[in-house]
Order: sequence, then C-alpha cells, then structure tokens
Amino acid sequence: MHRSWNLLLWIGFAVTVAAVFSYVPVFVPYPITRDIPWANLLLFLLGGWMLALGLRRAFGQPEWYRGKISGAVMGVLALALFGLFCWGLFVFARHIPAADSAPKIGQQAPDFTLTDAKGEPVSLADLRKSGNAVLLIFYRGYW
Repeated sequence: MHRSWNLLLWIGFAVTVAAVFSYVPVFVPYPITRDIPWANLLLFLLGGWMLALGLRRAFGQPEWYRGKISGAVMGVLALALFGLFCWGLFVFARHIPAADSAPKIGQQAPDFTLTDAKGEPVSLADLRKSGNAVLLIFYRGYW
C-alpha cells in the first residue's frame, strides 16, 4: 500500500513559520497590528490547528498517511517558535526603556554641534539662522 504525504503537517508548519517572520516586514508598519499582534496570533492558531489535524492523521491512520516523526518534530518546533514569539513581544519588548527625555512633536530641539561631511563643525543654531530647512530624525536606539 502506498502512503500519501500528510500535507496538513507541512502547510501548518509553513503557516507557523510565516507567522513568525511576517511580523516585522508586514505587520509592524501598521499600529493596529503592531501594538497587539492579533493577525500573527491568528496565523499561529491556524498553523497549530493544521498541525494538530496532521498529527491526528499521522497517528490515527498510519497506513494511509506519513508524518509520525516529522510531524512530532514540526509540532515541537512550532511550539518553540510560538513561545519565542510571545516571549519577545510580551516580555522582552516591555523592558525597552521609555523615551521620556526625547523631544515631543512640535517641541524645539535642543542646540547641538556635529561635524559635517567635510569634518567641519555645524550647529543647529547656525542652520536655523541661515534660513535653511532643517530635518531632524531621532532614533531611540532600541528598534
């Protein structure tokens, strides 16, 4: 008898991997999916459901479907990915320091002096006096 590939296992694991690696490039730019990653959690739920069905097939009907060993390995890896994702988002990300001292929107930036591309000092006050537009971009350093 020829056994079939258990596609539910493989698709479920692929959806779980997609849930992990799609967060930053796809869902972070939008506050509705960045602040509470509900879309990624739904992808994890879908992937876990498919993995569970695939494991049920593999162990319930081994004469028809493959995947006892690979399904168990993928299930453990999927659980580990889910755990790391949740830890990174709900535990580790909460330890990032608040930017209380950063300038607020509309607030005047403090004066500073930096070197330009030629190595000469340029201050923010000099740029303001010259009438040129000044664009400042602040990075928190924990991105």
